[in-house]
Amino acid sequence: MSNIDALARAAAAWLAWLPWWVESLLLVGGCCAVIWPVHGIAFRTLKRAVADRSLFWRSLVARTRGPSRLALLIVAISAASATAPLTWEVRIVLNQILLVAFVTLVGWCCATALHIATVIYLRRFKLDAEDNLLARKHFTQVRILERAAVTLVALLTVSVALMTFEPVRQYGVSLLASAGAAGLILGLAMQPVLSNLVAGIQIAITQPIRIEDAIIVENEWGWVEEITATYVVVRLWDWRRLVLPLTYFIQKPFQNWTRDGASLIGSVFLYLDHRAPVARMRERLAEIAAAQPLWDGNVVNLQVSDAKETVIEVRMLVSARNAPQAWDLRCAVREAMIAWLQAEHPEALPRQRAEWSEAVPRRDALRGERIAA
Repeated sequence: MSNIDALARAAAAWLAWLPWWVESLLLVGGCCAVIWPVHGIAFRTLKRAVADRSLFWRSLVARTRGPSRLALLIVAISAASATAPLTWEVRIVLNQILLVAFVTLVGWCCATALHIATVIYLRRFKLDAEDNLLARKHFTQVRILERAAVTLVALLTVSVALMTFEPVRQYGVSLLASAGAAGLILGLAMQPVLSNLVAGIQIAITQPIRIEDAIIVENEWGWVEEITATYVVVRLWDWRRLVLPLTYFIQKPFQNWTRDGASLIGSVFLYLDHRAPVARMRERLAEIAAAQPLWDGNVVNLQVSDAKETVIEVRMLVSARNAPQAWDLRCAVREAMIAWLQAEHPEALPRQRAEWSEAVPRRDALRGERIAA
């Protein structure tokens, strides 16, 4: 004990000779140096504990790493500043920094809690299910509302942080209340962003589009891959990505093939000769559809939809469970019907007719009469 007391007295005497700012910096830095590895060890231990758990628990632990570290640093710096020999001016500045850090921590925790609640809620729905209409509805609503809520939390966090500073407190109030000249200028500058945010909330409520909806937009066919707070990403059939603002789907028309359900009716058109055996083709279409696993067993029909001078227009209808299967089924039906017509009824294929006349022209006939005379 005597050695420990001697070391303590020596350390106190050594610190007494140091300037106040060096002693304060050592205390604050020492606390941070202790807290940082302690947090790292605790986080790695917790990460190993959930390594065998589901993806949800692993992502949950990963999401809490940043907020928990910031919380421990705030506590450590607060404890160190309480015992450090700081001047009044430095203590006010440090307390202001800690207050802003605490406001940031609260906003960060709120955003993390929103994300965790969203993940927990969406775990009940599966987008890869065959009938995923309900899942797409909830995914679209929750994702858009989550982004809108995170944007609101960020706006409130920045407003409250500005209100902690006396010289710029009015800007925080203006930003929070959306009033004053600064609020008007900010509103005008952020008009496209704000209009997209409002459009996102409207899309979440009315749902003209959902995640994984099959749509035709800008003469392109694809699926809704992602709906953010300001834009929509459409995955086209050839793997390109079409990015459109949210206001596009509120202001302009587009086709949604999976609005109320994923099932679709595909149409196949053939242009054939007038001698085509329509009744036999109708029977053959039923056979082709029954042999196709893509057909859902609901709709199969064949009709002559138009007749022109040289050909007739034959329309075949078949139904499938979703848009990709409907496209593949249409192609399969078209190929099978054309192959059957080529093999069994080649006279049904379209052709051009011309009449050949062997009559002798009048001038040649007169020339023949002169030669005979």
